Amino acid sequence: MSSFLSRLADDALIALDTFSDRTAGLVHPALRLGVTGLSRAGKTVFISSLVHNLLNGGRLPVFEAVRSGRVSRIRLAPQPDDAVPRFQYEDHIAALVRDRIWPDSTRAISQIRLTLDYESASGWGRMFSRGELSIDIIDYPGEWLLDLPLLSQDFRTFSAQTWERAQKGVREELSRDWCRLAEAEALNAPADEAKARALAERFTAYLKACRSDERALSILPPGRFLMPGDLDGSPALTFSPLPLPAEGRPEPGSLWAMMERRYEAYKTHVVKPFFREHFARIDRQIVLVDALTAINRGPEAVADLEEALAEVLACFRPGLNSFLSSFVTRRIDKVLIAATKADHLHHESHDRLERITGRLVHRAAERIGLSGAGLEVMALAAVRATREATVEEGGAKLPVIVGVPIAGETIDGQVFDGKRRTAIFPGDLPANPDQLFAARPDGDLVNFVRFRPPEIEETGGGLKLSVPHIRLDRAMQFLFGDRLA
Repeated sequence: MSSFLSRLADDALIALDTFSDRTAGLVHPALRLGVTGLSRAGKTVFISSLVHNLLNGGRLPVFEAVRSGRVSRIRLAPQPDDAVPRFQYEDHIAALVRDRIWPDSTRAISQIRLTLDYESASGWGRMFSRGELSIDIIDYPGEWLLDLPLLSQDFRTFSAQTWERAQKGVREELSRDWCRLAEAEALNAPADEAKARALAERFTAYLKACRSDERALSILPPGRFLMPGDLDGSPALTFSPLPLPAEGRPEPGSLWAMMERRYEAYKTHVVKPFFREHFARIDRQIVLVDALTAINRGPEAVADLEEALAEVLACFRPGLNSFLSSFVTRRIDKVLIAATKADHLHHESHDRLERITGRLVHRAAERIGLSGAGLEVMALAAVRATREATVEEGGAKLPVIVGVPIAGETIDGQVFDGKRRTAIFPGDLPANPDQLFAARPDGDLVNFVRFRPPEIEETGGGLKLSVPHIRLDRAMQFLFGDRLA
């Protein structure tokens, strides 16, 4: 009964927030754009580049409202949610443009507002529209998004799924210490804080090992175990999945009951507030994925990314809003899944990266019975760190990318110093995406190194030009171009 009343209260608060947002939007039109990413896919860079290109007249030929000259003014404006930290755009863009280093990833939610003054493309629109749109960009960790499915799972289901996943592939080795400790505990033994802390520490170490660059796995709930923030050490983050009891239900006051209670506290105090206060108010969503790293790590990482995408897509309900229903039940009507780091490939492979990501998204959508309405896939680079060239080797011409690898990056034993511009043959992605799910010989499909941000050219007056990108304008057109029509 209490859970039903809690759910009813949550629904009422969501409906109230939605009604408040929509009525405010009648006077000051606004769109809330959620930005998140899986496995360090570059959401901070994406937001920084999007804002910088809009504010500084970036080259955006596919973004129709800018290309046609209908946008007269773009400016930063005070954000509507004063209790949410501001996205530190100025610091991040300074790191990119001035220092040529990648900005630190944000580890909590943040927000920034852009306001665009524009002229409608239609005479009817010019007559009735104010010609102003505010875009509220909501930046949040992808780990938080992957927590949302927990709301429909009890502790027994969560434990069963996590335990089963931990016994497969490379996870079996990574989870060994945690599993051994969990199996050694008598589940009906009295609750013990020291045991709970030890189990939580081993479980967290397992999640961190899965997330490492060497493994590049994506399914890692609960997300706050990887970025606890001010909840570090709290009971809501001091629990662990446990092997299922052979029969019956563990007794009250047992270790199992203790873990079950803390798992429910995690959902109540961590997951539900994020869903109610932020996620449920989003209109459009972009999810950034580092498909290249998963591809290089092999079929297991690719399959794990597909499973993560299935869980991500299950959180959304893309589709068209009716005018009246949008006041009561908010609905994300457009979702963009974007494979980042397209600049690490020659342009001949950009479409292949997009097709591979599209295949993963299609398979993920099929698993959960989701239609493709309102769903788009593309490959992009929010900041283009390389340029393309051609070199001759053995009488053959090879397409290469040219950039400055970050100090310490290596290819075939060569260590880069972070200063020299280097030409690299990136390799080719398979034309048939299904090849990625088959066993293949050892060795990376692409020569993947991290590059420093590019040196931004200056105008005659010493002003920096906008940040170069690949297909960022196409993402803008999909995500909010229709709202400027």
